[in-house]
Amino acid sequence: MATVLCVLYDDPVDGYPSGYARDGLPHLAQYPDGQTLPTPSARDFTPGTLLGSVSGELGLRGYLESLGHALIVTSDKDGSDSEFERLLPEADVVISQPFWPAYLTAERIAKAPNLKLALTAGIGSDHVDLDAAIAHGVTVAEVTYCNSISVAEHVVMMILSLVRNYLPSHQWVRDGGWNIADCVSRAYDVEGMDVGTVAAGRIGLAVLRRLAPFDMRLHYTDRHRLPADVEQELNLTYHPDARSMVPHCDVVTINAPLHHETRNLFDDDLLASMRRGAYLVNTARGLIVDRDAVVRALESGQLAGYAGDVWYPQPAPADHPWRSMPHHGMTPHISGSTLSAQTRYADGTREILESFFAGAPIRDEYLIVDGGQLAGTGAHSYSAKG
Repeated sequence: MATVLCVLYDDPVDGYPSGYARDGLPHLAQYPDGQTLPTPSARDFTPGTLLGSVSGELGLRGYLESLGHALIVTSDKDGSDSEFERLLPEADVVISQPFWPAYLTAERIAKAPNLKLALTAGIGSDHVDLDAAIAHGVTVAEVTYCNSISVAEHVVMMILSLVRNYLPSHQWVRDGGWNIADCVSRAYDVEGMDVGTVAAGRIGLAVLRRLAPFDMRLHYTDRHRLPADVEQELNLTYHPDARSMVPHCDVVTINAPLHHETRNLFDDDLLASMRRGAYLVNTARGLIVDRDAVVRALESGQLAGYAGDVWYPQPAPADHPWRSMPHHGMTPHISGSTLSAQTRYADGTREILESFFAGAPIRDEYLIVDGGQLAGTGAHSYSAKG
């Protein structure tokens, strides 16, 4: 019998939903690049329901208990006296989401002698110390592509919200006002602006495709250059790195994984090289930007706006300066956790578990670490420390 320790975010403040705004989800045949959606052998939940919170349990309980495994679900994940910390030494499998990450540090992995699989229900496994996972023979997997389009849609929404000054304008209405001059004094059109993405993988490229109809000039940088036909189709300008790209952009969106090359990439120096009044959107990871440098850039006017839904740590403390800095559009980490995405990453989590417990290979695109080395998507997206 295996012990599966699953860390999920809390239920809604008014309790687990008894109904939903819509009846079901649109059918998707495949992902845009042709990759098949997750293919578990069965599904023990209704698509479009809340699966990522504690009561949703990712729809796993019936499946795991039918095999004789124990499923423990908690939202208590931080600190030495947390339920996660106390139960970790017994866990064979740890599941968590990027939106409510159970940080598997090197110290925690060392305290988990039974741990064989660290599974991310979503995309992005930087909450796992990958070097420690490699050293201890822990397989790391995630549900690649499950919420890439969800995040891309969120990025486009945030770009438009910042540039058009939507959130402050909406607040005037909520407060009973009709203050048109206040609303439009910071509102612009995106048409004709230059927008660049740091990384043009599944999310970054999806953002560029969705912005192309707005007649923006599109830029990108990525460690893997896109095919020439894609560059021609979208009229993309390639830059070898972020430093060479951002001075040419009115809007920059970060869609890169967090690793030692991207940590604190957007510091005071890089922010100062951007056009004055540029907008920065970060739905990747909070540690890719210098927290206080962003605040300073907004306060000085170097940045006209900052939006994103990634913080460090997560959840962010009540006194986190991004909650109160000017001209921001921050949300909690929700871009990839729509009800649509939850169905896909719950399916993918079960598919990975089915392979793991059957001793069958996990899909290569789901792998980050396997066999003591970076593997699959991990070998493409991350790099070993030098």
